[in-house]
Amino acid sequence: MAEEIGPYPLLKDRHREIRDNLPQNLSLRIHRALSWLNCAEQKEDNDSKFIFLWISFNAAYAHEILNRWEFNERQVLSNFLQILLDADDEKALYNIVWNEFSNSIRLLINNQYVYQQFWDFQNEKITEEEWQILFQNSKDASNRAMGHMDTEKVLAIVFERLYTLRNQLIHGGATWNSAINRDQIRDGTKFMNQIVPAIISIMLNKKPKLIGSPCYPVVQ
Repeated sequence: MAEEIGPYPLLKDRHREIRDNLPQNLSLRIHRALSWLNCAEQKEDNDSKFIFLWISFNAAYAHEILNRWEFNERQVLSNFLQILLDADDEKALYNIVWNEFSNSIRLLINNQYVYQQFWDFQNEKITEEEWQILFQNSKDASNRAMGHMDTEKVLAIVFERLYTLRNQLIHGGATWNSAINRDQIRDGTKFMNQIVPAIISIMLNKKPKLIGSPCYPVVQ
């Protein structure tokens, strides 16, 4: 059986073709994001794939380093997603959310293991009643966004959930290739494996005007 080839080679070729005509900051974001996408495509386990796909995603949008998913980080992501959606004439992100992953997204939204306040309760930061109320409110808001087919809001909610998963892995809060709670790793990796190349493709072909400079500029 022939080895499956991911989207990296085509995206990299496209970047080589047009990078001299791209704004420097945008080209740097794309270059970095592609490098991590390439790394992700070479990994065989979902834990590694997810981590490197997240780094690729982060390279594409981030311009401020924050340790928690706070308001400023949410706003940065919300702005980024809206810019991409406005530029996405071919509805690639819309199709990923509503045609390819709508069922997986609903499962993710209802998965307590990727809801940060569940872990806050486990660590005795809040009460059981508090986290359950917050979780129900979050699910209700998510279902409203799904009902209104609000792509930007749904994507923001999904990334917020996946940020909790990212923290579990990056901060050593999970065992590599563990048999426990694999659904969110599997589904999260599949989602990121589709959404990250789509984001890079929009950045390459539509040249959206992104806000802010990339983290850690190149210093000669």
